[in-house]
Amino acid sequence: MARESTARRREHPPLSIRLAARGLDGITLLVVPAVVFVLLLFVYPFLYGLWLSFQPKEGGWLANYAKFFADPFLYETIGKTLWIAVPATLFNVAVSVPVAMRVRLMRRQRLLTTILILPITLGTVLVAEGMLNYLGPKGWMNQSLMFLGLIDRPIRLVHNYWGVFLSLVITGFPFTFLLTLSYITGIDPSLEQAAATLGANARQRFSQVVLPLLASGLAITFCLSFVQAFAVFPSAVLLGAPAGPTRVISIAAYEAAFEQYDYSLASAIAMVMALVQLVIVIAVLAGRALLYRGSASGAKG
Repeated sequence: MARESTARRREHPPLSIRLAARGLDGITLLVVPAVVFVLLLFVYPFLYGLWLSFQPKEGGWLANYAKFFADPFLYETIGKTLWIAVPATLFNVAVSVPVAMRVRLMRRQRLLTTILILPITLGTVLVAEGMLNYLGPKGWMNQSLMFLGLIDRPIRLVHNYWGVFLSLVITGFPFTFLLTLSYITGIDPSLEQAAATLGANARQRFSQVVLPLLASGLAITFCLSFVQAFAVFPSAVLLGAPAGPTRVISIAAYEAAFEQYDYSLASAIAMVMALVQLVIVIAVLAGRALLYRGSASGAKG
């Protein structure tokens, strides 16, 4: 009987064994829900939007893209968005490095980190409302400065470029800081100690030891922060000038979809928006790869 049952198991093994033989073990099957989630919420909407962008109301299949690049009121939104997103991202990355290096040496690192990332919990709309109350013409800051006689008229910090820029800094810095802190804490402190033993001062240790090890992480941090800043919408509407210098590309897509009811054109604008982000990300990552290869070849030489 035992031999018969063994033979039957060999002829008809359990489902788990058959799946494992095909490389589909239990751990692999756990990935299936995540793959389905990505396909339904990211891949399918992107492919549908791409298809819809080639279905214009009038003209050929490239009519939407021709319309976008033929109208200065539309294609100039690319430059306006870059003019806001790139400086804000560079500022956040540049400031996050010294702040993260200082925080990692402090005793109450968790408390300070919690305070610095608090704006993430507020959201862009709540941050915009707070900035209007504090920095607006009737806000506390302008009223206090006028009461003290330091200024004669309110300082314009909202409903212009600087309002959107400050909003992106406030909402984007916590995210950038967390990424930078994770990379900095991953650097072995013994490397800096060895450089100090060899006579390197703090500036030399940072430029020759920390920064080269941090460059790759900073490139990825820049890419993720840039994508987040490039999709700015609430700040550009509430704190900027949506019909002027802060008419970003997301506003153009919104107007095409919900004011002109031209979802095909809105999809085309969204595809252009994705393409611009992809070009910037590829350029930064390619520059990081070239820098890494150059430093590696220099070290070998």
